[in-house]
Amino acid sequence: MNYPVWYLPGVGGGLLIAVIAIVHVFLSHFAVGGGLYLVLAERKGLREGSSAILAFTRAHARFFLLATVVAGGVTGVAIWWIISLVHPAATSLLIHIFVFGWATEWVFFVVEITALLVYFYTFGRMDDRTHQAVGWIYFGAAWLSLFVINGIIGFMLSPGSWPQDRSFWSGFFNPLFWPALAFRTALACAFAGVYAFLTTAFSADAAIRRSMTLFSAKWVLFSFLAAVPCAVWYYLGAPEPARELIAGASPTIRRTLQAGIWSLAATALLTLLLVIREPARHTRPVAVFILLCAFVFMGAFEWTREAARRPYVIHGVMYSNGILQAQLPELRRTGYLPAARWVGMKEAGERNLQEAGKALFVHQCHACHTIGGFNNDIVSRTRNMSYPAMLSYLRTIHEKRYFMPPFAGNEAEERALAAFIVRGIHGREMDAGGTPEGGKALFESECVGCHDESLVRERTAGWGRDRIRRALDALSALNPDMPDYKGSAAQKDLLADFLASPAPQGGAR
Repeated sequence: MNYPVWYLPGVGGGLLIAVIAIVHVFLSHFAVGGGLYLVLAERKGLREGSSAILAFTRAHARFFLLATVVAGGVTGVAIWWIISLVHPAATSLLIHIFVFGWATEWVFFVVEITALLVYFYTFGRMDDRTHQAVGWIYFGAAWLSLFVINGIIGFMLSPGSWPQDRSFWSGFFNPLFWPALAFRTALACAFAGVYAFLTTAFSADAAIRRSMTLFSAKWVLFSFLAAVPCAVWYYLGAPEPARELIAGASPTIRRTLQAGIWSLAATALLTLLLVIREPARHTRPVAVFILLCAFVFMGAFEWTREAARRPYVIHGVMYSNGILQAQLPELRRTGYLPAARWVGMKEAGERNLQEAGKALFVHQCHACHTIGGFNNDIVSRTRNMSYPAMLSYLRTIHEKRYFMPPFAGNEAEERALAAFIVRGIHGREMDAGGTPEGGKALFESECVGCHDESLVRERTAGWGRDRIRRALDALSALNPDMPDYKGSAAQKDLLADFLASPAPQGGAR
């Protein structure tokens, strides 16, 4: 709330960050593992006295240089640009905590670029021992760059004891530091082999294509095998709420993980069957398909890591809308608008209900929700909510949706945000005095966020009251994506009575 918001109602900044970040991370892991691949491929050529392998390595170094320095550099700058615009509060906090970490990483990055340029432009023109040393310098700097970035990224999911002692080292060597470093190192080596499939597929020398395809396949398979225990270690080191989300509490994470696991399986299977058993079938389309599978896996992993932090952008410190957890009690007591530096109006009232509500939506909801857009569309998610239901929902939103931050504002601001969504977005009239009671009230506060009343009545038609009541005891048995209802037995009775009763005249809304 101390920064202006780049408001893109139909797109959402989160989607832009995800697209740029996944591309960059996929390239940056290649930049680490690919450096080791170059050095060892060159060593293989030198030991075997094969000028063809050395020529392949030089060609791969050109591809590596263009992919990591040009594409990787551009997407790296783009990440800083987009996170600064979309999430300036979190970016600022990370810079203030890890300013010397970022500076160190930039030093390693300069060493990387310098060493890689020397390595490529002196290939075949420098004595072998010195040239190999330059390659090792590149790989060392690239891995140390990963070492530094890994500490900062891990801090966002598991800050360890930093909230208590505010120590740089507590945050950097957080509980996820070592498992994440091991996992990412294994992935980097696997991706080195995946990218090398492209170079081997374009080789005109059949013998080299077969030889280096086998060499690259070993990188992929052995690295994936090493990544499995690292992934388990990583998962066990995550904070408990994140583990629950990853284990299945979040349907979206579960579906994303399934896509990632299938992509990983496809990558490994194609590598094993089409490359090792029948390397002659290694073609350009196969190489591109394997690369796409690996990219989908990387995207699924990074998206899961980001989603598991919810409702925080820095776990236990800052919510996804940029509000510090420590600020919440005061904001709920005195209101958000008086403290928001970039909002003109300082209070919500009947005169400016929708305008204040829109300002609150922009500053508290837009970080995750679009209006009619692709990413977490607020229109579809609130289509069935009346004004009273929306008010009730906002007051307990963090309890009903474990991945959403609490509303940070006073009661007048709650009414303003509810008014903007119900009347401003959906164009419906507000019915502030018509707060429903009993089962209907429970349905509107607990269920209508996901289910239209008419749909539920249609699905439960002919069930009878007792069957509906039994279903309320185990909703996840009806659909694994549906959380179990945690209301009391009396509340379940009221809901069952309501759903078993005849629909109101004119049909359910």
